[in-house]
Amino acid sequence: MSLSRTARRISLPALLAVVLAAVVLAIAPGRATPAGASAGATAAGGGDQAKPVIVLEHGAWADASSWNSVISQLQAAGFTVYAPPNPLRGLPQDSAYLHQFLTQNAALQGQPIVLVAHSYGGAVITNAAVGDPEVKALVYVDAFIPDQGDTVGGLLAAQPGSCLLAPGVFNPVPYPGGPSGDVDLYLNQNTVPGCFATGLPASQAAVIAATQRPLAASAGTEPSGPPAWKTIPSWAVIGTGDRVIPPAELTFMAQRAGADITYVNTGHLSLITKAQVVTRVILEAVQATG
Repeated sequence: MSLSRTARRISLPALLAVVLAAVVLAIAPGRATPAGASAGATAAGGGDQAKPVIVLEHGAWADASSWNSVISQLQAAGFTVYAPPNPLRGLPQDSAYLHQFLTQNAALQGQPIVLVAHSYGGAVITNAAVGDPEVKALVYVDAFIPDQGDTVGGLLAAQPGSCLLAPGVFNPVPYPGGPSGDVDLYLNQNTVPGCFATGLPASQAAVIAATQRPLAASAGTEPSGPPAWKTIPSWAVIGTGDRVIPPAELTFMAQRAGADITYVNTGHLSLITKAQVVTRVILEAVQATG
């Protein structure tokens, strides 16, 4: 089956644009609505429709703080947001962890969910959302969108250009209790600014390099299961300057999943460098599920 290579441009309703403008222009830093903001509040333009809860999944060599700007904007718009930790121990384990968070969490019971992921987290949500009827939309931010049988490593190498495949990028460190021969993969700190954290000030890239959380090497070779995007509508944000996942591969995966695509002129960390655009796309997904 041939795949269309034409991305659809997102057209936001006027009301949604007003909401985003209020978030960006009218809310001072540090004054965001608490994370426990009522999830029962009505969605913009949705009458008595409850606002969905937004769940954010971070990727490798990062933690939930990478979503800070997006979280503040979503909270300011009245959404309840969760950004649980990604264990980064392997695709089956990480997906099971998130699935349990979504389905066994009393705070989420009976509430619609928009599930958002960055980078490796995209593979996690693709598996974790399967079988959860409350997940209404998937948003992929510079993220892997695997089909059944795909591996993260295979997708990474499918198109030329990933900086992760260059010699000397990784610092492998054994960890206790893992499968035989498995290691934690850290990024060598001197490679972070020009590979993972392009577009950020040197001081910010240095902090990311120092605080990175490693990914178990086995996560790159474990096959993905049946994908949630076959039954759940999806959106994708793609950085045209991404040096981690080649933009051509990001586009292929997004089009294969039938995602609405937004391109941004930035690198792999658009959730930081283009947080307003990422928030806008999440709000578009919310609007579409209302």
